[in-house]
Amino acid sequence: MVPCLNEELTIGKVIADFRAALPRARIVICDNASTDNTAAVAENAGAEVIYEELPGKGNAIRRLFSDIDADIYVMVDGDDTYEAGLAPKLVAQLWEHRLDMVCAKRVASANAAYRKGHVFGNRMFSGIVARVFGRRFADILTGYRVFSRRFVKSFPILSEGFEIETELTIHALELNMPVAEIASAYNERPEGSDSKLHTFSDGLKISKLIFKLVKDERPMTFFGALFLLFAAMSIILAIPITLTFIETGLVPRLPTAVLSSACMLLSFLFLACGFILDSVTRGRRERKRISYLSIAGPAAINVRSQTEAAPAREFREYAD
Repeated sequence: MVPCLNEELTIGKVIADFRAALPRARIVICDNASTDNTAAVAENAGAEVIYEELPGKGNAIRRLFSDIDADIYVMVDGDDTYEAGLAPKLVAQLWEHRLDMVCAKRVASANAAYRKGHVFGNRMFSGIVARVFGRRFADILTGYRVFSRRFVKSFPILSEGFEIETELTIHALELNMPVAEIASAYNERPEGSDSKLHTFSDGLKISKLIFKLVKDERPMTFFGALFLLFAAMSIILAIPITLTFIETGLVPRLPTAVLSSACMLLSFLFLACGFILDSVTRGRRERKRISYLSIAGPAAINVRSQTEAAPAREFREYAD
């Protein structure tokens, strides 16, 4: 699966490289409202092309996930920066170890391939996600991944743009899926091919998504932090007022005392919200887990393949 926007310079080589690496794979391009000849080049290279008019990488991947039916999915960008020769290893890792997602951790082979701003942002976002959801990935924004059918068909995509990679990662972490990460070369873009990722605007979107997912998926952590913040403010404001009252029996700074009381009441309101929403989140996570388990994973598919192959082997032996 290759989501594309204006990649006519690179998409032909990407298709050729992945056809050589995975000769039995079905290659599908999602043209995300390109204004160049991306779709025509892809068709001439022998790939299937589907179209998604809603702009944004998340929308393109949503279309690919919904339209394609397979046991194993390989997702890669169409900019020819990822190592196609690694694809068989990624697929083998997922199949043999019965995983749901394998990510290619980018290792830049040229300075221009991985800009310093992108490196810093990736490390920062990966660190935040690791601290909140678990440290299982070093590169949460990679666009080169392999998925099981169970992952793809149980994943409710909500993102529209480049924040989709963060959502994919957190979905796997939230359900404690079996996952892995393998280092991959990250190459420089060919001359004339420009990145569609905007450092600041897309970085802001990723930040907003992480903030929202922490609030939605870790409400006790989110509202617990607010509880501690406002409770600390209340105590700090109350200390001098309390000392003055002990010494004089008076409360000369009534507005400060009211503010301190309001902060403490607000802190416990945040704590109550955390407890309530944590129960709601637990129920939602259980439903997502049930939906995930209702779809056959690599282990079941492997057993089914072996079972279906057994009668054929017996027939061939009998015919011989």
